Amino acid sequence: MTSPIPAELDPPQRLLLGPGPSMVSPRVLRAMATPLVGHLDPAFLVIMNEVQAMLRQVFQTQNPFTIAISGTGSAGMEASLVNVIEPGDTVIVGVAGVFGARMAEIVGRCGGRLVKLEVPWGQVFPKAAIEEALKKAGKVKAVALVHAETSTGAQQPLEGLGQLCHDHGALLVVDTVTSLGGVPVTVDAWGADVVYSGTQKCLSAPPGLSPLTLSPRALEVIKARQGKCPSWYLDLGMIADYWADGKRAYHHTAPITMVYALREALRIVLEEGLEARFARHRRHSQALMAGLAALGCTPNASEGHRLPSLNCVTAPPGVDEAAVRKALLLDFDIEIGGGLGPLAGKVWRIGLMGESSRQDHVVAVLAALEVLLKRAGRVQRPGAAVAAALEVYAS
Repeated sequence: MTSPIPAELDPPQRLLLGPGPSMVSPRVLRAMATPLVGHLDPAFLVIMNEVQAMLRQVFQTQNPFTIAISGTGSAGMEASLVNVIEPGDTVIVGVAGVFGARMAEIVGRCGGRLVKLEVPWGQVFPKAAIEEALKKAGKVKAVALVHAETSTGAQQPLEGLGQLCHDHGALLVVDTVTSLGGVPVTVDAWGADVVYSGTQKCLSAPPGLSPLTLSPRALEVIKARQGKCPSWYLDLGMIADYWADGKRAYHHTAPITMVYALREALRIVLEEGLEARFARHRRHSQALMAGLAALGCTPNASEGHRLPSLNCVTAPPGVDEAAVRKALLLDFDIEIGGGLGPLAGKVWRIGLMGESSRQDHVVAVLAALEVLLKRAGRVQRPGAAVAAALEVYAS
């Protein structure tokens, strides 16, 4: 007996304001409908060159090795670490949320000697703490930090850390999955050596590629490995030959449609301009946070280190945050995220990333939350949250 053929695909239309994916521009969707060419077609190789050039601008780097890994941001994380770390290497990892913990897990799987720095979720690492760890740990291969911790809404300062790591003979590895294209990512100014991101957050393309850039210093470390990279698919030495202009040695079949999507998404970022884009993310975050404060929410991340792209707040006292999120999705077609790990059941994570970072989206989610909190008896007269946000826009 055969199963019935499913109906034509017709998912619901959602407003994506969670921790990712973000909304995608119709321009990007149209680019994805472009007919395929082969992954070694000369026309596609030109497109790869264009993507690399635009990624350098968005990463704010001159690194020749700037590519898009075939895989999501987690593939970029794994590629960054498995290529640099060999068994016995000492690696300092800052763990202040889910993604720092994931880095630490990968270091262990590589056979590295993990030195874990920890602060409460929502806080960041002072430069002095990293310097002390470097002094105590002896010979360190790399320091790995999350610039934008998606699970907490915290933004790690990185100024001066590249030079600090280099002074101790270490590489600086940085996760910018939730920051690239939404807040300043200045790879060369930071002195960062290995930096990766994802396409589905502030770049507003579908998930499926991981932008990655390597400094010449990092490339030398990879070339000097004693043994082969344990991952064939993520071996950056081999992938480099595929992305190298004039070489283009076959490694794997690239996700051509996703490269089209990333190309158009990067065009949108650069047309807007990086500074204008960063200012837009800050403006809408300020309005959202003002509205959430009027509902009794408090920021999770410490003052001065809050991400405008991912706004993490405690739910109002006495509110079933999961029930509110469920009703938001079912009644209003709005997705927001809940907490992970020790923050589960305590916080909302509201993403204003790329295409999702708009005034009408801020007003829509605040108005919907007011309706739901009124139903729960937590708001007497809806309107205060929206008014607080509009006051920010008016000023």
